[in-house]
Amino acid sequence: MKRRELLFATGALALQGQQTHTAGKPAPRGSTKKIRLGIAGGGFGAGFFFHEHPNCEVTAVTDLRSDRRRRLQDVYRCKTGYESLEQMLSLEKRLDAVAIFTPATLHYHHTELAMKRGLHVYCAVPAVFSLEEAEKLRALKERTGLKYMMGETSWYREGCIYARNLHNAGGFGELFYSELAYYHDRGDLQDLITNRKTRFFEPDGSRSWRWGLPPLHYPTHSLGYLVGVTGERIRTVSALGWGSQHPWTTENKYKNPYFNEAALMETDRQHMTRCNVFWLVGEDGERAQWYGEKGTVYMANIGLYGDIHRERLGKAKPLTYPKYIQDPMVPPEMRHESGHGGSHVFLSAEFINALVDDREPEIDVYKSLAMTVPGIVGHQSALKKGERLKVPSFDKV
Repeated sequence: MKRRELLFATGALALQGQQTHTAGKPAPRGSTKKIRLGIAGGGFGAGFFFHEHPNCEVTAVTDLRSDRRRRLQDVYRCKTGYESLEQMLSLEKRLDAVAIFTPATLHYHHTELAMKRGLHVYCAVPAVFSLEEAEKLRALKERTGLKYMMGETSWYREGCIYARNLHNAGGFGELFYSELAYYHDRGDLQDLITNRKTRFFEPDGSRSWRWGLPPLHYPTHSLGYLVGVTGERIRTVSALGWGSQHPWTTENKYKNPYFNEAALMETDRQHMTRCNVFWLVGEDGERAQWYGEKGTVYMANIGLYGDIHRERLGKAKPLTYPKYIQDPMVPPEMRHESGHGGSHVFLSAEFINALVDDREPEIDVYKSLAMTVPGIVGHQSALKKGERLKVPSFDKV
C-alpha cells in the first residue's frame, strides 16, 4: 500500500476498534465473594458507588465531623459509624479494605495506618506529598503485598478511554506531544478571605489544607491523561509559576507563592508534555490534547466545542464516544451517571473487581506515583525559576 493509503487505513481501523475495545477488565461473574469496605472521609467520599457493586458491602464509615459521618451512613446504607479513622481501624474487625477520602496531606499517613492493619487501600488523589512519602509508599506496598489504587478520575473520562484505545490501536502513530490541563478556579479573591464557609476553611474558622496548596502538588488530573494513555514516565521537568500578592500566596503553610504553575516535561520515550495546573483563571475543567504523527485528538474546552479527532492529511471529525458505561467492567447495577465525567462508577468498580479477582488494580501504586511525583519535582523547579530537574523513578525494580 502507498504511504497515504496506509495512514488512512490505520486511522480507520483504530476508529473501528473503538467499538470493540473495553474501558477495563471485565467485572467478575458468578462470584459470591464480598469485599467488606470501610470509607473514611464524608466530603468527596460520599460521591462514590462501591455499595452498588454486587461483590461489595460498606461495613463501616468514619469522619471527624458528625454531619459528614451521618451523610456517609445514609449514602452507603451503613449502620456503623466511627468518630475517627484510627478508631475504625482499631475496633472494626470485619474489614477487607479501606477507601480514603481524608485531607490530601494525610493520604500517605492514613494509607500506612490501613496497610499496617492488613487492609487493601483505595485512596483519593494525590497519593503522596513528598519524595520521601513516595519511597515509603512503594516500600509499604511491596512489603505487605496488599493492593493499592489511587482514584484518578481522568483515567476513566471518556476522552481518556478513547485516546488510550486509539493509542493501543496505533491510530496516533508516534504520540510525540501532549497538552494536559487541570483548571480549578478558586473564586473571588476577596471572598477567599472573608467567606469562612468555603472548603478553604475548617468549621472552627482555621484555614484548611487547600489554602495555598502548590498547584503542581495536585498534578494527577493532568498527568492521568499521559500515564493513562501511553504509560510513559516523566524523566525531567522545567516549570514556572505565577502569583499575585494575596494571603493565599503570602500566608500559607507550604511557603508557596503561586496560584498557577505550568511545566514542560520530557518522558522516558523522549516525548514532550506540557502540564498545567491553575487555581486562579477564567477557565474550568480537566482535559488534554494528544498530537501524533498520524492523528490528533482534542478534548472539549469546557463544553464549548465538541471533542475532535483529526487524522493527518484528513479533515477533523467530531467525536461521538461509544457507550463506555455499558462496558463489561461496570456491573449493570452501576451503569449510571456519576461525578468527574462519569468516572466515579468506573473507579469504584475497578477497585472491587481487582480485589475479587485477586489482581492488581489498573491504577496500581507505580502508576499512581508516576502521576504524582513529577508534580512534586515540578513545584521545586518553579521555585528555582524553571531549572530543569530530574524526576526519580518509583517503578518496581
